[in-house]
Amino acid sequence: MEFRILGPLLVVANGGQPRPFGPRQTKVLATLLLATNRAVPIHDLIDAVWDDDPPPTARRQIQNCVWTLRKQLTVRADGPGYRIPVDHGQLDAQQFQDLVTEARASAATGKLGPAVDQMTAALRLWRGPALAGCTGRTIQASAARLNEQRLTVIEQRLDLELTLGRHRELVGELIELAAAHPLRERLIGQLMLALHASGRQADALAVYQQLQARLVDELGIGPGADLRQLHTAILRDEVDVRRTVAVAAPRPPTPIAPAQLPTDVPSFAGRTDQLTRLHGIAAVTDRPTAVVISAIAGTAGVGKTALAVHWAHQVANQFPHGQLYVNLRGFDPAGTVMDPAEAIRRFLDALGVPPQRIPADPDAQVGLYRTLLAGKRVLIVLDNARDPDQVGPLLPGSPGCLVLVTSRNRLSGLVATVGAHPVPLDLLTLDEARDLIARRIGIRRVAAEPDAVDEIITCCARLPLALAIAAANAATQPQRSLTAIAADLHDAQDRLGFLSTGDTPTTDLRAVFSWSYRTLTPDTARLFRLLGLHPGPDIAAPAAASAAALPLDRARTLLAELARTNLLTEHARGRYTFHDLLRAYAADLSRTTDPDRRRRAAVHRVLDHYLHTAYAAERLLYPARDPISLTPPRPGVISEAPADHERAFEWFTAECPALLAAVEHAAATGFDSHTWRLAWALDTFLDRRGHWHDQAATGRAAAAAAGRLADPTAQAGAHRLLARAYRRLGRFDDAHTLLRQALDLYDRAGDRIGQAHTHVGLAVVWGRQGCRTEALDHARRALKLYRVADHQRGQALALNAIGWNHALLGEHQQTLTCCQQALTLFQELGDRSMQAAAWDSLGYAHHHLGQHTEAITCYQHTIELYRSLGDRYEEATTLTNLGETHHITSNTEAARTAWQQALTILDQLDHPDADTVRAKLHHLDP
Repeated sequence: MEFRILGPLLVVANGGQPRPFGPRQTKVLATLLLATNRAVPIHDLIDAVWDDDPPPTARRQIQNCVWTLRKQLTVRADGPGYRIPVDHGQLDAQQFQDLVTEARASAATGKLGPAVDQMTAALRLWRGPALAGCTGRTIQASAARLNEQRLTVIEQRLDLELTLGRHRELVGELIELAAAHPLRERLIGQLMLALHASGRQADALAVYQQLQARLVDELGIGPGADLRQLHTAILRDEVDVRRTVAVAAPRPPTPIAPAQLPTDVPSFAGRTDQLTRLHGIAAVTDRPTAVVISAIAGTAGVGKTALAVHWAHQVANQFPHGQLYVNLRGFDPAGTVMDPAEAIRRFLDALGVPPQRIPADPDAQVGLYRTLLAGKRVLIVLDNARDPDQVGPLLPGSPGCLVLVTSRNRLSGLVATVGAHPVPLDLLTLDEARDLIARRIGIRRVAAEPDAVDEIITCCARLPLALAIAAANAATQPQRSLTAIAADLHDAQDRLGFLSTGDTPTTDLRAVFSWSYRTLTPDTARLFRLLGLHPGPDIAAPAAASAAALPLDRARTLLAELARTNLLTEHARGRYTFHDLLRAYAADLSRTTDPDRRRRAAVHRVLDHYLHTAYAAERLLYPARDPISLTPPRPGVISEAPADHERAFEWFTAECPALLAAVEHAAATGFDSHTWRLAWALDTFLDRRGHWHDQAATGRAAAAAAGRLADPTAQAGAHRLLARAYRRLGRFDDAHTLLRQALDLYDRAGDRIGQAHTHVGLAVVWGRQGCRTEALDHARRALKLYRVADHQRGQALALNAIGWNHALLGEHQQTLTCCQQALTLFQELGDRSMQAAAWDSLGYAHHHLGQHTEAITCYQHTIELYRSLGDRYEEATTLTNLGETHHITSNTEAARTAWQQALTILDQLDHPDADTVRAKLHHLDP
């Protein structure tokens, strides 16, 4: 079955005739295909078919449509909606994206000819405008997004062909494109370049003059700075086509050499044969044939991670482009298996890709990851993998890298499909076990009591994890004989059963763990049990103290004791983690020792700790945001208070994995109030870091939790959170749907301020889609509601939004009026961040009115405010605008200074806007 949406919707089976569908079925089918393997709720299908005017029988009619579609297609019920399963290669839009991803990867490695061929093949899939003839606001918005992607790829292909010197061949095509899109400045610039390079300087200048006249007549604005600079260069006959295109085009991110390996295992013992085999496998990476993959498989606690990390440190210098490491949590007792997409995003972060440059599409993220590794020698350690499907997306696409995978499963699928080299890992030999103990407690002590050492080894079943714990306890009790320790361990075996791990039926780990556990003081033992309830991958002392309702100093003392006995690991300063088996053992102990009410109270305190600390940190990141109400924390909770904006950001960065796990755990265990409030507190941090997929995940959890609470205000707020994430991800239809639902909820709750906030959100979404009239309309609606509610800051926000949209429509005098009112209100409220935004809007309007002295003054106010707030990105943006104003007044030195300052900041932030500023400086100094 082939599905084609890049043109009129077609469904073709086995190369036969297209399947016929009625208008309503076509809309439902188009909506399901646009979701691509995601379930579409029935209410979204209703919106797609009837926009805002569904009949009372809409739900039944949608069900009838699906029933009709099922006669010809596979349509599956999925939760509250439906989805069509689409295999790879069935949907032309997916094929298009795959080819474009390959093309961009080729271009990034300098293979411009193949990149052009791949983009050309992608564009041949189009048969006309996307979903042509399929009506409906929702579908048309999605179609517009696809059409924009097509135009972007056309422009990128033209850039590549111009770089290859194909100027004359492109002139005809560019004339047609410019006629179809007469206000698209990038196409106009490409046509000017092609004409100039073909010896037609006068024609190139005429194209510019025609655009300038059209912009003035239709929008009241002039061409952008890049096009003006190109015009000047053509006038002077100073254009180097290849260099101009290369400077103007976005550059791929520059990879850095990450060093993510965990600390090497102290006193590593044994495994000589396995280390020798791994060294032999590593030598294969010198052959330019394929990615080399080694799969270390073995039972829980057998030392897979220790071997992988120890060997990785030995060979790290053979991989000059870095080492990547991730714990995939394939067998995490809490069930929080890492999605490959999350691991990819972590690797992109480690490779130095700014959040703004990470594509929203997971397949595109994989393509970018493989592009960055192409031609590099990187060691990649994928620890604790569950199955080949989890590993597959993380494999590089070109030779030179070595991937080391550890798993409790044998991963025979990797061996069969990609030629992985299996390295099975069994229990230690008796000599290796003695060596391990000797390294931990000393050779003399082992030699003095060899029979007791052998008894300890027997009780631990030669399992490295058990031996390490037993040796740690012996090392912390140097006054006790090994014979006494062995006797205690033997007695523990008689009293306790097996630790059920599913893959260690012959190893009495519970006995080993319990022997260490029995040496703990009551407070330490209680803390150990409660840590098993913590949802995150690691825990800091304040969260641990909150779990046990202990003073912070006392908790730190107990955590140190657990680390000394190897029941915890301090993997980073002040942060502790478990081995999976120990986590499961601790949780099991808590279930059998602590009453349910105490366990739930401990979880409640941990969630209170994260919520109240995250809320305090968020207020530092975004102090002007309307607050939410919190219930007081439970007795015993440690609530931290970061000192300033920088400390708040550091806290969020360190705690982000635990916070995300806390949201998920709260949602799963009935703490719905904590769920949506935690998502609210995380929102600003996730947004500024560009972690929009995580932002969407927490938003979905918040929306579901608020729905269970039947709190319309919380539901509406959660919908706004999720809409913001979807806007960032380019899912504008989903954002519109959520914001319309939020409006309805706020209306039912009688919350005018909430309605106004939502209209501001709709204004932003429409603005991002280039629909400025609609954006202006929603900003005006927001202002009316804010005025009725007497919400001063909201009025200022709406006035600034109205002014900005007037500016985008070329109505700059109205911008001055609205934004000056907004500025006055922000000054009265002491909101410095929004004062800066208002000054920037005023500067933009003055600039386009030709009032350049006033524009410079406004921009200088903006820069001073952003500097005082430490907002470096916005400072750089305003410096760029300031440089434009200096440049248009022929103050070249002042423009150069402003742009150089902006470029310095953007380069330090590794932000993609640096390319644009660098191009401006290049045109000043060709």
